[in-house]
Amino acid sequence: MNTKPPSSGSGPTADSSDATKGDRIAKVLSRAGIASRREAERMIEAGRVRVNGEQITSPALNVTPEDKITVDNTPVGAPEPPRIWLYHKPTGLVTTNSDEKGRETIFDALPEDMPRVMTVGRLDLNSEGLLLLTNDGGVKRKLELPSTGWLRRYRARVNGRPTDEMLEPLRKGITVEGEQFQPMDVTLDRQQGANAWLTIGLREGRNREIRRAMEAVGLTVNRLIRVSYGPFQLGELKTGEVEELRRKVVRDQLGLELEDPTGTAVKKPTSVRRPPRRKPGGFGGAGQPGMPVERSDDDAPPPRRGGGKAKHAPRGKAATGKAPARSGGRPTGKPGARPTARPGGKGPKPRR
Repeated sequence: MNTKPPSSGSGPTADSSDATKGDRIAKVLSRAGIASRREAERMIEAGRVRVNGEQITSPALNVTPEDKITVDNTPVGAPEPPRIWLYHKPTGLVTTNSDEKGRETIFDALPEDMPRVMTVGRLDLNSEGLLLLTNDGGVKRKLELPSTGWLRRYRARVNGRPTDEMLEPLRKGITVEGEQFQPMDVTLDRQQGANAWLTIGLREGRNREIRRAMEAVGLTVNRLIRVSYGPFQLGELKTGEVEELRRKVVRDQLGLELEDPTGTAVKKPTSVRRPPRRKPGGFGGAGQPGMPVERSDDDAPPPRRGGGKAKHAPRGKAATGKAPARSGGRPTGKPGARPTARPGGKGPKPRR
């Protein structure tokens, strides 16, 4: 990077002839997994970033791979290939790096061997389900943009008895507290007593959008699970588990060129200390539409005992593996049956 000596201590400034070379410093830090672009800009303004030994305080700076960048005196390495993880967020965790109220965050619950990751969008404290994680700020930004147009699908349990007439305003687009929500794909799946299950599809992610929209039509959401984000599915990922996508999937879905498209999806165990809350008839339970439940050996049907026999199965003593006796002229078969050989082994007596 060609720089001129700063005149006011604000850090290096790019030469006008090289102003378009390289990438903005905040973008480079984001690609390296240091922070999101906005967080990187705040780090720069706080004086925590140096380029070629000079402190900078403005993000309006382009850098190239030849420049040496440090954050808090720690060198910033070359960016890793973009990676994406699927995370089944449980309820009770905040989707933020730190919480001013001291509540537990998703980063407190992630496995310790996870690299530094950022969330793609958010799920509120009482929501659960699929949350995408990435090490790349560019991927995060791309997936969050409304122009990407990826559908986010949710399962919502609401208190009330929704009808098509009640849900129609949501399908057309509704205004809540002066904020216009885009049309939603809403399907009534099942009514269970005082509650009903809905499937809802969105193409934007506003703050508490589903809960606020449902309240506007007289329904209260008491459970909300995100089951998909674009092509990425929650599937059978258990609560608190993390699974990395294959790099080939990341490349194909995002249209990226990767030097190394190999890599295997690795499922990491949960480090969440609370057990999953499952109630009879809850999401994925018996008679409840929702996430498929993984079958275990305990779910296998017991072996058949008694009853019918298989077609062409051997019968009698042949079924036990015992062959009928044929030596010494001893009778075989059922008790009282005619002997098949004459005494002395001379063969059967001819009929008359």
